[in-house]
Amino acid sequence: MKPLGKFPDRFLSEIAGQPDAIRRAAAGLEEQTTALAKAREAGARAGAVVFTGMGASYNACYVPVTLLTQRGVHAVIVDSAELLHFRLPTLTADTLLVCVSQSGESAEPVALMEALAERRSRPTVVSVTNGLENRIARAADLCLDMCTGEEAGPSTMTFAASLTVLAALFSEGEADGAGATAAQLERLLAQPETDADALVEWLGERPTLALLGRGCARAASETGALVLKEAAHLAAEALEAGQFRHGPIELAGPGLAAIVVATEPATRALDLALAADLVAAGAAVLVAVHDGAAPDGARTLTVGDVPPALAPAVAILPAQLIAWRLARWRGLDPCAFAVGSKVTTRE
Repeated sequence: MKPLGKFPDRFLSEIAGQPDAIRRAAAGLEEQTTALAKAREAGARAGAVVFTGMGASYNACYVPVTLLTQRGVHAVIVDSAELLHFRLPTLTADTLLVCVSQSGESAEPVALMEALAERRSRPTVVSVTNGLENRIARAADLCLDMCTGEEAGPSTMTFAASLTVLAALFSEGEADGAGATAAQLERLLAQPETDADALVEWLGERPTLALLGRGCARAASETGALVLKEAAHLAAEALEAGQFRHGPIELAGPGLAAIVVATEPATRALDLALAADLVAAGAAVLVAVHDGAAPDGARTLTVGDVPPALAPAVAILPAQLIAWRLARWRGLDPCAFAVGSKVTTRE
């Protein structure tokens, strides 16, 4: 991570530290080949693979669920609170449970591990955490370290690192694009303060900001909205892009700003068509897309030649920079949590 001295605060330093976080995660995978191989073997034997977590950790799970289901694997994503209180009976000995928690100490996943420990028949558990000295990693059958190091603010480096680990978890080669992803993100972070100013100017005084994505791209749209709420106290909302046409499309107009994450090849045309319709309605639109193609009148983020599984690590950047700049203007310190905390230890 670049030294804090080059940046005005810790949060921007951590945003700029994401390329190195991806590289550390990829290097860490090379040192965890045994655990990775065993996790893949367990996944191949399982009748179902269930991914769980909370917050940004949960959102990152959209990547492996999309990758696996496209291959015909029965994989689902359920947040740890719902799984703990309402869906625990679905976790059988035939299930592989992948629990993602950046801290390894979040309240609901920890309680879920404790509940499973009391059962005679339990699923095989794989944990993905930042470091292995935590309760979730200790409770897991197999544990993987995302190797991020210390992070003080809302999830940025840990989000990018968790994507890198999850992309590789059940598919050899999915994380091969980590180097290219880190390099592209580094290029886009060449002048973060200038870009943040331009993005906030694009947002203007619009009262509504929607972040739209499908498949793996939902990791970016959902976490982008989360970071905007957490860091800038902006009531941004994420929606699955297809769902947006079913009612929320009525928000389209001059009062709406929308970030459309169009990085899924299967739905690229649909997502770009949605962006064009939003522009035509007078909304401010930003499109994150691999090749930079976007409707006339829309702002574009060129994600570059990175795999769809890692594209969310790049596509989330506008939301992060908007969150940082708005927080600064509003006198907020994103690394000082006023109501909650970096690690949520109470449900």
